Amino acid sequence: MTEPAQIGDMTFLGKLSPAYQEILTPEAVAFLTELVREFQPRLEQLLAERVKRQTAFDEGQLPGFLPETKEIRESDWKVSPIPQDLQDRRIEITGPVDRKMIINALNANVKVFMADFEDSQSPTWEGVIEGQINLRDANLRTIEYTHPTLGKKYTLKDDPALLIARVRGLHLLEKHVQHQQQSIPASLFDFALYFFHNWQVRKQQGTGVYYYIPKLQSHHEAAWWSDVFKYTESRFQLPEGTIRVTALIETLPAVFEMNEILFALREHIVGLNCGRWDYIFSYIKTLRNHADRVLPDRQKVTMDQPFLSAYSRLLIKTCHRRGALAMGGMAALIPAKNEMANARVLQKVREDKDLEARNGHDGTWIAHPGLADTALDVFNQFIPEDKPNQLHVLRDDDPEITEGDLLVPCPGECSERGMRNNIRVAIQYIEAWINGNGCVPIYGLMEDAATAEIARTSIWQWIRHGRKLDSGKTVTVALFREMLQEESLVVRQEVGEVHWETGKFELAMKILDEITTSESLVDFLTLPAYNHLN
Repeated sequence: MTEPAQIGDMTFLGKLSPAYQEILTPEAVAFLTELVREFQPRLEQLLAERVKRQTAFDEGQLPGFLPETKEIRESDWKVSPIPQDLQDRRIEITGPVDRKMIINALNANVKVFMADFEDSQSPTWEGVIEGQINLRDANLRTIEYTHPTLGKKYTLKDDPALLIARVRGLHLLEKHVQHQQQSIPASLFDFALYFFHNWQVRKQQGTGVYYYIPKLQSHHEAAWWSDVFKYTESRFQLPEGTIRVTALIETLPAVFEMNEILFALREHIVGLNCGRWDYIFSYIKTLRNHADRVLPDRQKVTMDQPFLSAYSRLLIKTCHRRGALAMGGMAALIPAKNEMANARVLQKVREDKDLEARNGHDGTWIAHPGLADTALDVFNQFIPEDKPNQLHVLRDDDPEITEGDLLVPCPGECSERGMRNNIRVAIQYIEAWINGNGCVPIYGLMEDAATAEIARTSIWQWIRHGRKLDSGKTVTVALFREMLQEESLVVRQEVGEVHWETGKFELAMKILDEITTSESLVDFLTLPAYNHLN
């Protein structure tokens, strides 16, 4: 057990090695402390507002466009001009902030690497601090890695991809750091340390400090971030717009406030992103009490489903009207070793990206370097080399996208096979996450917290509304527990006895059981799982 250490007004419960103290300097901690004092109270009010709003949805209300902000939606305005190095983002790769991953991603055939402290990163103390060290070294262009057993050395190429950091969501705390005996917001922890250690070198390189911000649920939360950015730029006497952000639209409430989110962040925002997996999870979570909005097997919930197609097209139209980029979503597929299987994977990726590019997206996400060439080939057909994006695609002739379009129920069956697959995915993902790995290849997909959330909330919703499976069985707590035991044996066989015995699969099953059978839906699986993380 590490003895608590004090730096200024902050108490640190995680270890402070000499390397970690290079990140947690008195000056960096002082800046972090300022942000916590200034912004944590208001953040707590925003989180309380989320709960209040969800209660209204649980009682039968549906989310919709806000009457009080109609003027913002209908008036003419644009966000600040996009910096040159953020204008071409046709392919972005995402992944956690471990050292080898960062080098491989920055060297991939992509325009941008989104270094992720959030859904693909399990936030162990070592993971978040070493992630800051790794990103500091990446910005300095000194990052290198030697494989401990193979001896293979990894270094940066001369012209690496553009680096953007994604901080953790507003709902998460950093339990290893306390201010006045209270855990601090993880979002401020990630933001402050990354900014403090990298703004100078990025300024010398002629660029700004770039972020992705996740899981916004309202324009009030966007305004909170805007004030954080303005405070920071003023504190370091930097020009407005040094900080630039892309916001993920990955919650159902936020899709009705895209204009308002862009407006609240207009000095700093450059685009919105279709965070499709979290969006599907949020659709389930927001409408959890609405028996007519139950989603089918997650394999059926694809981007050509009407409610998701409307979401993508509205995001493009809204962004381009305001001079902001409209980024597409994640291809969670990963290359297969078998040549024929890999050809099928690449064809699926091609079809997915073709739909996005044809709709007018300015770029898209991949989770594996092996998909870069395929995705790039698709987007190059729509965005020639001499053009950076598709901001000219305004979709002015589209029919109006209504609240009903964004909420329309999704057809498709709830299958026993789908439920069993959800259980196996959730067991394996939760087990990996509590072992410090937040990005896990399972059954040909790169699973992160968002996809695992869909797996477990689908089952919760099916139990809640007594859905019938294609096999004729009604989904109940008892049926789930029966399948949990059966599918755990399948996972045990798949991973092997040694891995099962040395891993934390029994604990993962316990967590999955608790969050799937609870009377009220647990907001995020990472919240109870975080209690088991070092």
